[in-house]
Amino acid sequence: MDLLESLNWRYATKKFSNKKLAADKLQTIVDAINLSASSAGMQPYRLFVIENSELKKELGVGSFNAQITEASHLLVFAAYTAIRKEDIQKYIQLIARERNTTEESLVDFKNSLEKYFLSRTDEENFIWSARQAYIALGTGIIAAADQQVDATPMEGFDSERFDTLLGLKEKGLKSVVLLALGYRDEEKDPFARMKKVRLPKEEFVTEIV
Repeated sequence: MDLLESLNWRYATKKFSNKKLAADKLQTIVDAINLSASSAGMQPYRLFVIENSELKKELGVGSFNAQITEASHLLVFAAYTAIRKEDIQKYIQLIARERNTTEESLVDFKNSLEKYFLSRTDEENFIWSARQAYIALGTGIIAAADQQVDATPMEGFDSERFDTLLGLKEKGLKSVVLLALGYRDEEKDPFARMKKVRLPKEEFVTEIV
């Protein structure tokens, strides 16, 4: 399939089969997420990939999203709860190492990051971080469709439960959105064979020439 065919094929899967996701497909999706667009390239979030069935059951307690437990793999996007000076320093060190340059050559960039982020509240920086995580979520959805892997983005979950079970608070993170991965159960999912419904382009798009 080409990209548009893959995106037309995909939908928010409601019922997953018990077919497991192949390691190479999972890795491709994870790699795509890691390559996602990110403001200033900072990636102020982390990705947790969960296959363990018992943990998925614990995470899914009380949620109306059965996909948490039924999917082959569950991706958890967790955003920074704050941006610290040491986070910026680590990022500068990474750039210097990967681009084979010096930290001194990046001092203006470092100063601009510190001036911007350290002047804001933790809440403002968390909101920004969460939005960055959503950009990565979109990349993951597209990558899954490209691999012919079904995916379901989800917000309806107990973030406090996730944060506790995954030890996110200790890492300065908070779960913000999920992506379940696997394969649709066409017999049990009534949406599997339904035509995708989207606005006609002439209504959705305004072209300004």
